[in-house]
Amino acid sequence: MQFIPVFVLMVLFFVMMFGIGFILNMLMKTTWFPSYLFVVVILPVVVYSLWDRGEVSFLDHLGSFRVVDYLTGLAGLAGAVISGWAIQKLRKSGFKMF
Repeated sequence: MQFIPVFVLMVLFFVMMFGIGFILNMLMKTTWFPSYLFVVVILPVVVYSLWDRGEVSFLDHLGSFRVVDYLTGLAGLAGAVISGWAIQKLRKSGFKMF
């Protein structure tokens, strides 16, 4: 596992989920919706779509993921959570988004 490509991938997923989460928070006027969306919808859809149902069981499929996959998922989740935290702090400071 090379460090630089993994780091770039983590930063890209963090920034992407932060940006999408920030925009969703502004438009929907919710704070933690992007975090829930990431955990409840996006991660299961990705895991299920990559699963070759005829070949291996679901637990074996989860075991086939590498550290890079988990680090990327955690970076995306961190971006979604921090976007909710940032919107919450901005609203408490008096900023009104939309």
